[in-house]
Amino acid sequence: MKLRLGTRGSDLARTQSAHIAGLLARQGIEASLVVITTSGDRSDASSFGAIGPQGVFVREIEQALLAREVDLAVHSYKDLPTASPPGLVVAAVPPRRDPADWLLRKRGQSPFSSSSSETPSPPDRKRALTPFSGLRRIGTASARRQAWLRHFCPGVEAAPLRGNVPTRLKRLVDGGFDAIVLAGAGIERLDEGSDVLAAALAEVECVRLDPAAFVPAPAQGALAVQCRDDDTAIRDALAAIDDEGSRRAVAIERAALALAEAGCDAAFGAYARAAGTGFALKLMTERDGRILTAEVSGAADDDPAALAAEAIAALAPAARGSAA
Repeated sequence: MKLRLGTRGSDLARTQSAHIAGLLARQGIEASLVVITTSGDRSDASSFGAIGPQGVFVREIEQALLAREVDLAVHSYKDLPTASPPGLVVAAVPPRRDPADWLLRKRGQSPFSSSSSETPSPPDRKRALTPFSGLRRIGTASARRQAWLRHFCPGVEAAPLRGNVPTRLKRLVDGGFDAIVLAGAGIERLDEGSDVLAAALAEVECVRLDPAAFVPAPAQGALAVQCRDDDTAIRDALAAIDDEGSRRAVAIERAALALAEAGCDAAFGAYARAAGTGFALKLMTERDGRILTAEVSGAADDDPAALAAEAIAALAPAARGSAA
């Protein structure tokens, strides 16, 4: 079987898609990458919310799937709207990478607070959540990250920063920011898949922000492999690379996103993790300038939507309290 795999053209997107192609190759399936430029890629807006509604990074790829110009597509799952268009299905969610955000700053600045006096070096660049001391200007285009930064480090400027990962790292290294916030999974994938980040990463140090505190975007760190729902042979092939635990965690987070009706311009985070024989779900949002959180847990066989609804309901009393 030879397949055409639709992907965005960034280094990260092509690295992610090449990874999926490699998994399929183990089944004797050849997948060639077809680069598709999306409206999100063409936009020069300073923030994600200003680009347009959720889906601006996937719409053209989904249209190519429906037009049978490609056979499957690989997306960063957090870019997908909460429902696929009629005729398309997410047929596989491979094992999820780190869902956490990372804080990056140039080496040589005042050190982060840490239990260790040693500066981490590749590949062990991550640390536990630490104070944001000494930082004045942090780059991010995410409304969620901006809200969390205002909460965790009052007085620090959260400045707009867009572009692919190498571009954002270059702006940090060149002195445009004291620090930037990126998804850790993207850095991990690019660092393992090529040497495109090697020079920049040699000049920075990274802190892993605890996802139970600095709550990530729903589905962050996960990939979605999408195809037409009537392509039985492709769906069967993709089932072999699906990871049930990752799929279930992402389903819980995205159910919460759908109930919250949150998009790219909303500060909303959801983090589902295995807990005992089930899952725990942490939500975080900003309403009227205040940060609200809720956490619930349920059995592994519980309906993801039911667990999400319970967490959303738990936010409501906090919201009433903040308005009092």
